[in-house]
Amino acid sequence: MSLSRARVRRSSRRSTGGRATLLAVAALAGALTLSACGGPDGGKPVSGSGGNYVTGASGISTVSKEERAEAPKLDGETVDDAALDTTALKGKVVVLNVWGSWCPPCRAEAGHFATVSKEYADAGKDVAFVGINTRDNSKQNAIAFEETYGITYPSLYDPAGKLMLRFPKGTLNPNAIPSTIVLDKEGKIAARTLAPLNAEQLRAMIEPVLAEK
Repeated sequence: MSLSRARVRRSSRRSTGGRATLLAVAALAGALTLSACGGPDGGKPVSGSGGNYVTGASGISTVSKEERAEAPKLDGETVDDAALDTTALKGKVVVLNVWGSWCPPCRAEAGHFATVSKEYADAGKDVAFVGINTRDNSKQNAIAFEETYGITYPSLYDPAGKLMLRFPKGTLNPNAIPSTIVLDKEGKIAARTLAPLNAEQLRAMIEPVLAEK
């Protein structure tokens, strides 16, 4: 092999190795970004256009009252063909749960949501539950899911996920399925989690917001 050919091959190897390194770095950065969006961050404050929020070890993020962003208008047709507009619920704490009948974690938490929503309704507390059903190609699947798990509160039917895109970037938006968001009585985003919840965790999200004056 000539000296010039050897140099070309070594140069090609260095170039290929450099591209591989850059791709690995980019993939790692993407993974870290996704982790920061949905996972616990040790309780450190995170800045966004909607203000600062803190994510605890449980994966539940909260925003102080003075830093909260306004929730978007979420309106449309429910899975049982009724009309619903969440802005009409101001004055109540609103629990938004993004779910799909095809989603195993959604099935795992559904019974807990049924139990806790009934508790608050029976106690006459100012808490409203609203589901956002997404990526279900038919309402029949969503209705069967609600009947199976005893869900009695309404769910907006959003098969294309358009309602989720209404949340401003940088706020506590529902960028995973399932997601749960708690709005305060002024219609502002107070808390969010991107993980399935049990009944105790769900109450822990709601109670501090409900107790606010």
